[in-house]
Amino acid sequence: MKISVELTLTPLQDDFEPPIIDFIKKLRVSGLTVLENPLSTQVYGDYDQVMTLLHTEIRETFKNLDHVVLGMKIVKSDRSQYEPHF
Repeated sequence: MKISVELTLTPLQDDFEPPIIDFIKKLRVSGLTVLENPLSTQVYGDYDQVMTLLHTEIRETFKNLDHVVLGMKIVKSDRSQYEPHF
């Protein structure tokens, strides 16, 4: 089953960019489709592969940061090719 996941990682600290960059770089090397914009990162692929990756990387990120928020939305389908029709 294919899924699309939107993630917004928000470290609650002054120097917030390095942990976000590190998190995204780890997602990029996974072999899954990863797209970014200024507000969020999207990961597309097989449910088991995506969730295994996220389980590992979210856990690692949470271990390394004292205070962090992660917003996540999951859609059951691969929306990576979506283009607005209006």
